[in-house]
Amino acid sequence: MARKPNYNFEKRQKDLARQKKKEEKLQKKALKKDAQGNDVPDTGESEGAAEEGQTVE
Repeated sequence: MARKPNYNFEKRQKDLARQKKKEEKLQKKALKKDAQGNDVPDTGESEGAAEEGQTVE
């Protein structure tokens, strides 16, 4: 007698593969964005200095 297929296991494996592929795609996209220099976080230090300079004058 043949074994009954475990569809839950197969579905879980597909979901894991899909999730892994999505994470790899996001990492690749983030690296590409960093290489271009578009994703530079603004710390706000220069804005704070400008505001202080305006109030002192």
